[in-house]
Amino acid sequence: MSELKTVNLEAGRPAVPDALARLQMELRLTRGTRITALKLIHGFGSSGRGGKLRPAVRRFLDTQQGRGYLKFYIPGEQLSIFNEETRRALDRCPALRSDPDLERHNNGITVVVL
Repeated sequence: MSELKTVNLEAGRPAVPDALARLQMELRLTRGTRITALKLIHGFGSSGRGGKLRPAVRRFLDTQQGRGYLKFYIPGEQLSIFNEETRRALDRCPALRSDPDLERHNNGITVVVL
C-alpha cells in the first residue's frame, strides 16, 4: 500500500527558510512510513513572474536527491502521463492517478517520490 501526502508550504506565507525547514521536517517524518510521495504546494508567486519559494524548494530537492534522501521529484508543469518520471511515480504511488493536478501542468506544485 502506498500513500500520497499533501504538504502546503505556502500556508501562512512563510519566509523561504521557514518553508524549507518545514519541508525538511516533512521529509524526515515520512521516512519509515507508508507514504511514497509528497505533493508540495509552494505556489507560483502572486506577482505573475514567479515567487521565491518555488525555485528555493526545487533547489533544496536537487540537493536532497543528490544526497539520496529522495528518489526524484516532478515539477507540476511536467506532471503528465506522457512524462517518463510521472509514469514511474504512478507505479510507485498509484494514489497519484486520482490527484486533481495530474495533467493540469500546475507550476505551483511539485511531487516528491520517496
